[in-house]
Amino acid sequence: MGVKASHNNMKTRFWNDPDKRALLFQVIVAAVVVFMVIVIVDNTVTNLEKRGITTGFDFLDQSAGFGITQTLIDFDESHSFGRTFIVGLLNTILVSILGIILSTVVGFLVGVGRLSGNWLVSRLCGAYIEIFRNIPVLLQIMFWYFAVLRILPSPRQSLSLGESMFLNVRGLYVPEPLFQSGAAWLAAALFLAIAASILLVFWSRCRQRQTGQTLPVALVSIALLLGLPVLVMLFGQNIVVWESPQLKGFNFRGGITVLPELMALLLGLVFYTASYIAENVRSGIEAVNKGQTEAAHALGLSRGRTLRLVIIPQAMRVIIPPLSTHYMNLIKNSSLATAIGYPDMVSVFMGTTLNQTGQAIEIIGMTMAVYLMMSLLVSLLMNLYNRKMALVEK
Repeated sequence: MGVKASHNNMKTRFWNDPDKRALLFQVIVAAVVVFMVIVIVDNTVTNLEKRGITTGFDFLDQSAGFGITQTLIDFDESHSFGRTFIVGLLNTILVSILGIILSTVVGFLVGVGRLSGNWLVSRLCGAYIEIFRNIPVLLQIMFWYFAVLRILPSPRQSLSLGESMFLNVRGLYVPEPLFQSGAAWLAAALFLAIAASILLVFWSRCRQRQTGQTLPVALVSIALLLGLPVLVMLFGQNIVVWESPQLKGFNFRGGITVLPELMALLLGLVFYTASYIAENVRSGIEAVNKGQTEAAHALGLSRGRTLRLVIIPQAMRVIIPPLSTHYMNLIKNSSLATAIGYPDMVSVFMGTTLNQTGQAIEIIGMTMAVYLMMSLLVSLLMNLYNRKMALVEK
């Protein structure tokens, strides 16, 4: 009787302990999920074998047999499907990074302008937000591509944007820097400028804690990052040679070509995402107590310094959480590039490569994994930054 009573007491304590019950339910749910995944995978493999469809990643070593209009690495028809994956990945990363940077800059400028005391600036920024936020991003991309860039003149009648920059229906042509034998000195100067800027930031913070005085760290850092490499190029001999685009036949040769598909995609993504970022910036600034502004003005700070040193740092605690969501949405919306033919991951790998190989499960799975990893990386970085900016209570 004593052993049976002890056993019943143990069961009672187990079911009355919420932590142990939760652990048991989690184990059961995990086991069910694993079982379902095994069943789905087994059924999929069996059905593919019955239809004679091969599985695996051997197709990545096969020759692609098609070209790609924009590549950040060497690529031609003889390269493999695995290289097309890398080309599409790099093009997607390029659009994502440029889009995040540009949309952040535009969004912050519009968000601050929305609260400007100037009636015209405030209304123009408000109109921008309402227009671009309420038009689907795909329509904006197609508008920039078909209604703006596709009606530009032909290469022979290109719009001149200076002596060495040209814009036409085939894209934007700009000079390309060609680095010569002394490029190592240029790299050393850039590294030295970056290191000096980092040291300046730490020294400025220590000085501010001790004396309360601030330094124009941003301006000095920009001067270092631009000035030192420029000085090396001026005093060095042919460290960098600029190759200008030249009209030969029916098109330009040489230089860097920015495709109209890339420009249209960036314009659509940047203006759409920036409209949401602008609203976040406006709400973040308005969330800061007005007493902060009054105290800053009482200390003699100008309106610009008050905004930069007092308001924006506090507003970032409100701005950052939704900002990461907009960044992830921009990365996922970049897949709409397939609508205008920009060679991103979806267009090159999940489009052309899938049509030629038929490896739907592998290709779609790899593409989904890429967007998942990019979104998780952005989320991780933004969470780390948010933790750094969060208000620490003691």
